Amino acid sequence: MSDQPVPASAMCVVAHPDDAEFMFAGTIAKWTRAGTTVTYVIVTKGDKGSADPAMTTELLTEIREREQRDAAELLGVAHCEFLGYPDGYLQHTLELRRDITRLIRKYRPDVLMTFDPETRFFGGYYPNHPDHRAVGDATIDAMFPSARDRLTFPELLGEGLEPHKVREVYIGSSLPKCDAFIDIGAHLETKFNALAAHKSQMGDWDFRPMLTGCARDTAAFARYKAFPGAEAMEYAEAFKYLKLD
Repeated sequence: MSDQPVPASAMCVVAHPDDAEFMFAGTIAKWTRAGTTVTYVIVTKGDKGSADPAMTTELLTEIREREQRDAAELLGVAHCEFLGYPDGYLQHTLELRRDITRLIRKYRPDVLMTFDPETRFFGGYYPNHPDHRAVGDATIDAMFPSARDRLTFPELLGEGLEPHKVREVYIGSSLPKCDAFIDIGAHLETKFNALAAHKSQMGDWDFRPMLTGCARDTAAFARYKAFPGAEAMEYAEAFKYLKLD
């Protein structure tokens, strides 16, 4: 899939504000600059991510939604949908699957981006958040078969939401499982600026050296895998890629 044409439309479904920026922001910036209409779906309110004793869930919800909108604007994202589930408690339920199906049918993306529900650990340092795994499961099940099949969630037909078939899926996964790589060299700084918009989460952490190293290592892995075009990549994002019939 070297030199894959950019999609006309894409939807990125994540658990928390800032998830999309960590996993997909370089690719999203590249696509929006080329004309892709991108929709963000943020499933939870991100209302637990603070160690400040004076912080409340209500205030943190407001802060994180504002930060996410600022980051999305920097990346050129056209739409942000916030489903408002509580942070940290997410489960793969039929209600969640229906809510995501509703938005897939509403926006009708060519491409879907989400987490890998099978990734439990990233390397030897990060256990994958349970909300990430729940969103990955629910999103993939919403895409197939729920958004496609007319008789699944028939109440959505009553809302005027006809079935829709997603054509491609980009899954953020652990690097050894990835088989698609996108050159983000021209958009690395935009990715960093979007992450910096999440001030409540980034704090004083200088994330740039670590993420620069990760993007460089990803490009090196693409070359190791002999991915077409990888010899020209200095920085990349990686995905498990599905092309659906």
